[in-house]
Amino acid sequence: MNSRTSARPLSPRRVRVAFASALLAGGLLLGACATDAPSTSSASTSTSTVSSSIAADDATTAATISTSAAAAQAFLDTLSDEQREQTTYDYDDETKTTSWSNFPVTFVDRAGVNLADLSDEQRAAAMKVLEALLSDEGYATVTGIMGGDEYLHEKSTSTEESLGQYYIAFFGDPSNSGAWEIQFGGHHLGINATLDGSTDEITFAPTHLGIQPAVYTDSDGNEVQPFNGIYTTAFAFYDSLTDEQRAVLYQGSAVADMVCAPGSICDYPTGAGISGADLTGEQKNLLLDVIANWVGLADEETTSRALSEIEATLDTTYINWSGATACDMTKGDGIYFQISGPDVYIEFAAQKGSAGADVDGVTTAGWGHVHTIYRDPSNDYADSVTQQAATGMGAGVPGGEPGGQPPARS
Repeated sequence: MNSRTSARPLSPRRVRVAFASALLAGGLLLGACATDAPSTSSASTSTSTVSSSIAADDATTAATISTSAAAAQAFLDTLSDEQREQTTYDYDDETKTTSWSNFPVTFVDRAGVNLADLSDEQRAAAMKVLEALLSDEGYATVTGIMGGDEYLHEKSTSTEESLGQYYIAFFGDPSNSGAWEIQFGGHHLGINATLDGSTDEITFAPTHLGIQPAVYTDSDGNEVQPFNGIYTTAFAFYDSLTDEQRAVLYQGSAVADMVCAPGSICDYPTGAGISGADLTGEQKNLLLDVIANWVGLADEETTSRALSEIEATLDTTYINWSGATACDMTKGDGIYFQISGPDVYIEFAAQKGSAGADVDGVTTAGWGHVHTIYRDPSNDYADSVTQQAATGMGAGVPGGEPGGQPPARS
C-alpha cells in the first residue's frame, strides 16, 4: 500500500472523459432560481436506475459500507499492480488532507489514479464505487457537477487543461469491518468519505462541492442544475425569517470570499450572524434541510445520524448571509452564506468571476459559479489525521479561482 505523503505528478496524457452524457441517469428536477437562459425546467423523462446505488429510504449505513467495499474491491481488481499502488494509501496517510482542493488538478496534485488514464471498463468500475456510496440524489448531484466541468471544457473559452479530469484514491483497505476512506474529485469536486464498518458510521467531512455553470444542457438535451436543492432549501430558510431575524443574519450586499477554502487549515469562525437558539423549531428544521445537502449524500440512516448530531448543538451554531436576498440569477453576483457550529461548518460562496470559462448566453460567474465546503470541526477525516496545509500553486487561497492562469501571489 502506498504510504507516501505527497501526491504524484499528473500524467502527461490529457485524455478527456465525457461524463456529461454518460453518467447523468435521467437528469434532475430543476427550477430553483428564475433565469432567462437557459431555462431551469427539466426536459428529461428517463426512468433509468443505478442498480448498485443506495436509493431506498430504509437503506442502512451498514449496507452502504458493505456495497461500497465490494465495489471498491471490484474496481481494484481491474487495475494493474502499478495502478493499484497508485490508488491505495495507508489509512492514516496525511496525503488525504493535502490532495483535494477547489483548484484545478494542474494547480494542486490529487491522490490516486486519474480516470482519464483508465480503460472504459476501469472507469465504469470506478464510477460504481460512487454509485454504491451515494444515494440516487447524491449521485445525480455529483455527476451533475462533473458534467458541468465537461460542458465547460467543450463549450467555454477556458484554456484550463484539467477540466473533466477526476481522481480516485482509497485510504485504508476497503472493508465492511474496519475504517477506510474514499477520496474522489477534480476541480469543482472533492469528496472525502470515511466508512467505518466497526461502528457502522460514514462521514463526508471534509467535502467540497462546486458548480460552473449553475444550469447547462447536456448532450442528450437535458437541462441540468446540480445545486437546485441547495438554492431551494437556502431560500426556504431565508424566506422563513422575520425582518428582525434577517437584520441579524445579513452581513451586507457584497458577496464574501471563502474563509475556510478546501484543502486549507482553518480556525472556524463563530458568533457572526444569527444563532440557532434564536430560531423557531420550524426554522431549525429548514436549516437542517440546508445542511442535509452536504451531510445527506448517502443513505437515509447515515443522513439521519449526522443531522441528529448537528441538531444537538444547533443552538450554539451561527448562520450569516451576504449578497442577494431573492433567488434570481439574472440579478447581482449571487449569495454567500456560512453555517458555523461545534459539529458543522458550511460555506457557500458565489465566485464573482468566470475564471475565463465564458459561454455565450450562460451564467458562468456569480450565481453560476459556486464553491462550497463542508467540514466537521470535531470530526474531520473521522479524526484519523489532522488537516495539513495544501501544497501546490494557489493551494488553500481563500476565494482564489484560477482559469488557465495562476492566481495572484502576494
